[in-house]
Formats: sequence, C-alpha cells, structure tokens
Amino acid sequence: MINRRDLLAGCMAFLTLPNAAMARVGQIDKKIPSTGETIPAIGMGSWLTFDVGANQALRAQRTQVLKTFFNMGGTLIDSSPMYGSSQSVIGDGLQALQKRPDLFAADKVWTRDETAGPKQISQTTQRWKIEKFNLLQVHNLVNWQAHLQTLLEMKSEGQLKYVGVTSYAGLRYDEIEQIMKTEPIDFVQITYNLADREVENRILPLAQDKGIAVIANRPFRQGALIDYMMKRKLPPLAAEIGAQNWAQLLLKYIISHPAITVAIPATRRVDHMRENMGALTGQLPDPALRIKIAALI
Repeated sequence: MINRRDLLAGCMAFLTLPNAAMARVGQIDKKIPSTGETIPAIGMGSWLTFDVGANQALRAQRTQVLKTFFNMGGTLIDSSPMYGSSQSVIGDGLQALQKRPDLFAADKVWTRDETAGPKQISQTTQRWKIEKFNLLQVHNLVNWQAHLQTLLEMKSEGQLKYVGVTSYAGLRYDEIEQIMKTEPIDFVQITYNLADREVENRILPLAQDKGIAVIANRPFRQGALIDYMMKRKLPPLAAEIGAQNWAQLLLKYIISHPAITVAIPATRRVDHMRENMGALTGQLPDPALRIKIAALI
C-alpha cells in the first residue's frame, strides 16, 4: 500500500523521464541468445541514407534522425566501411547528441587484405567517436576466415562483446549456414522481408537451433517493397496489431518471427523514422496472422 503523496511523487517521476526512457514502457525487446541481453527489436541501418559527405546541412538533418531514433527507444545502429561517409556522419551525430549510453554500436570489417582488419577497425572506431563496439561483423563474408579470427581474438581479450557475419539477398547463404554450424558466432545478418522469405526455411531455424541472434537487413527491399504496398489500402488486419501504416505492418511481420532479434530499416527522414519506430510497441502478429500478412504479397 502507498499513500497519496508517494503515488503523486511516482507519477511526477515518470512524467519527467527522458523521452527514450518513456519510449521503453511497453517496448518490444528481443534477447541475444548467447548472453540473454535484451535489445529493442527495431534498430537502424545506414546504407545510402547516411552517406552525405561533408554537407553540413544534411549532416545536421541526419542528427535529427538519430535523435528521433533514440527518443523512440532505439539502440542498435549498424554501419560499414563500405557505406561511404556514413560512419563519420553517425559519429558526428552521436557527438552532437552528447553520445548515448544506450547505444548498441554495430559495424563491420570489409577488406580483402587479411592483415588490414585491425587498422580498419581502428579507423571505424575513430569515425564513430566511441571507445569500442558492441558488435563487429565480417561484411558479406569478404575474407571471413582471417577477419573472423581477428574478431574472436578481440572478444576473448574483452575488446568486443559480440561477433558476427553478414550477407544479403540470398548471396552465399550456403557458406553462411556452414559458418553458423562450425564457428562460435553470436550474430548473423541476412535479408528478411515479406517478399524475401527464403531464410524462413534454412537460416532462421538453424539460428534458433544454434542460439545465434539474427539481424534482418533490407526489410523494405531498399524502399521498393514500401512503394509497392503503398499502392494498396492498408488492410483491416493491421489494426489488430496496432500497425498504423505499411512500414509498421512490414516490420512487425519481420520481428514477430521468433528467430529474429532486430530489424534495421534505413531512412533519411525524421517522419519515416517515427513510422519505423512505431513498430516497436503494441502487439505482434501470431502465427495465424502472419500467414494472412504473407498472403498480401
């Protein structure tokens, strides 16, 4: 039992929480199997969208996208040396936002030179303006044997918490499966969306069996899937899970799969970020509703 004064004090404390803390009330989180750590099920990609060069106006606008992402409960941001200026744009944004203690920083190693991995990781860390990453991945399996060994050594030395590999659009998935079966990785990143569902039959069941977290990239097929669905009226079933637009319906389908840990849509715009992060609350489709959603394609 609490008295009226304590109740009012508790209510005032809640109302003065930062936006990000308030966003986490009722938020959809997923567990990372290798540790049990939970992260929000919607993250943020940066392919193309954050590659704005030295344009200060565009960099400032991307900082607002980052701010919206954090304020609505996001933590995992994914980038790569392949993504042009994206890493430094993210770093400038984090610095402008006074960094973020809730950041889950994910990046990649992407070089054919087997000895260049450590130097590239150092450069990437400097561009992000952070001390170390939560997750580093071998991008598209480029020289994965050498770079995976580097990442595993970093993990054993306490310089890194999680190690993973990535691919997209079905490329080299046979090799991805073999790595999942034989290497001690924590994460795998693959393409998964309402139109690209091959992984439901192979990668995702294996991830569940091996206890590997899964990042879903290209959730909108680089915007093409959204453009296609926007020509149609949002179906009534969207209301059953609180999806207010196509972006939220597509994302909720992805993160409702039990093997998926986080989906990483990329966007240039604050309003689109708000739409994406809206998928982080409310209900997720059950297996029966997933079948109905899949039938929309």
